[in-house]
Amino acid sequence: MHIDPIADMLTRIRNGAKAGQGQVMVKASKICQGIADVLKREGYITSFDKVDDACGQGLLRVELKYAIDGTPVITEVKRISKAGRRIYNPVEKLPHIMNGMGIVIVSTNKGIMTDEQCRKQNVSGEILCTVY
Repeated sequence: MHIDPIADMLTRIRNGAKAGQGQVMVKASKICQGIADVLKREGYITSFDKVDDACGQGLLRVELKYAIDGTPVITEVKRISKAGRRIYNPVEKLPHIMNGMGIVIVSTNKGIMTDEQCRKQNVSGEILCTVY
């Protein structure tokens, strides 16, 4: 059985935010670490760090961020490109989420970055997910 680590990470973040948890644990991988780095840089999570586990792969501890009134900063996370159907877009066709209020996370040959960074650097790639 093959498990999609990106979908697993996004589901854990989505469920943890809806449940009001302070942190969630995610299996560590380079792509998940790249996504967490983008989420931290854009202000959707407080922080993340890598923690050792028994199997040696490690876990990412993701600290979720909430507004003053207790509502989660991340209202929706949606996986776009899936294992069965990859979605690649050129830079001029990258979507705008909620008129710029959300972000699109893109995997490029220069690393994981947002749609705005892709437009600035004129780089296209695989659309991983949308966050707002």
